[in-house]
Amino acid sequence: MEIEEEALSLIRKHHDGVYQNELWKDLNIDSRKCSRLISRMMKEGKIIREPAVSNGSRTYLIKATTPDEKSYELMLAAGMFSPCTGCRLACHPEHCEALTEWILRLIKEKQNQA
Repeated sequence: MEIEEEALSLIRKHHDGVYQNELWKDLNIDSRKCSRLISRMMKEGKIIREPAVSNGSRTYLIKATTPDEKSYELMLAAGMFSPCTGCRLACHPEHCEALTEWILRLIKEKQNQA
């Protein structure tokens, strides 16, 4: 297995992320090589990196990004797209008929599930 694939697999196993100072040890590579590997994977959009502290040392928390196809989940509720998705009307949510109907359908569906 290529080192990048191995690193990505290890990062994905830790859903909450893995500390960079632990990653290079787990991969049995030096910290410099790990930094270059992480930079490359960040540029490719495979991972994100956020500052963190581990055992009193400043480091980074490395997390795998989710595939693009899952990004639509934020626009869905009960399997239905929000009417606001792609809407070009300049209206306020309090007065939007399409949004009100959509919310009422969600409530009705939730009540039917209960």
